[in-house]
Amino acid sequence: MFIALSYILVVLIWGSSWIAITYQYGIVPDELSVSYRFFIASLCLFITCKAKKESIGISLKNYPMIILMGSTMFCFNYLFTYYGMHDVVSGLAAILFSLMVMSNAFFEKLFFGRTVENRIIAAAIIGIIGLILIFFTEINEQANNIDTIYGVSWLLVAVLISSLGNMTAIVNINRGIPIIKANAHAMLWGSIISFAVAIILGKPIVFDSNPSYIFSLIYLAVAASAITFVCYLILIREIGSTRTAYTSLLFPVVALIISTMAGEYSWSLYSLIGVIFILFGTWLALPKITK
Repeated sequence: MFIALSYILVVLIWGSSWIAITYQYGIVPDELSVSYRFFIASLCLFITCKAKKESIGISLKNYPMIILMGSTMFCFNYLFTYYGMHDVVSGLAAILFSLMVMSNAFFEKLFFGRTVENRIIAAAIIGIIGLILIFFTEINEQANNIDTIYGVSWLLVAVLISSLGNMTAIVNINRGIPIIKANAHAMLWGSIISFAVAIILGKPIVFDSNPSYIFSLIYLAVAASAITFVCYLILIREIGSTRTAYTSLLFPVVALIISTMAGEYSWSLYSLIGVIFILFGTWLALPKITK
């Protein structure tokens, strides 16, 4: 039951975070927005550790992997995602991120020798077809845009880095480092590295006092980072990174439902069929959760 609840929280919160991210664009450079987000998230998790009277220290021998986790999961994958989203429509971005199911399966086999069930690969293919059906018109309209190539390149690198971040999380979990503590330290390092990138690139150190920026930042930091990444790593620990990555195929469905409620999206026969494909793929990929 707890695994199912964690899965639902990841899907619902990250599915809505795509909308929150759009309010981050503008005055504040992407690098600083990422830095602010994970600094706040890290602070929340350190406070949680203290409230639970748990030690916040991590052995120095484990710290290199914590820093690597921070740079991959909480820094460069987000920076490259932000860069790519400037030139790519959300539908294409969703399809590219769904490839993380495949990249996680590849890296789990490469680094840990784990064999992925054929049903999970089949589920991923079915889900990706569903996303293509949902966003076919949106993608087709941007197919000949040269900027799309640059955006796709950024996002593909972001997917690979995110998958590698998942692998570092597996290592830290296998070493017995508590998830909240590991995330707190890794998020702090992600924030520090992102801030350093902003300085190196000569970006202005600014903050946006607009309520839409502040509220979206708080939502992304607390709900979409501090809370959801704990749930995400719990899922990786319990059901594996490949099954967990399948959540990425469900995020667009949540975003579309929200857009529909706001009167910004009209469903077509293709999009309905696409959602059916994704839901069937989810059922196929997650048999253990339904037991």
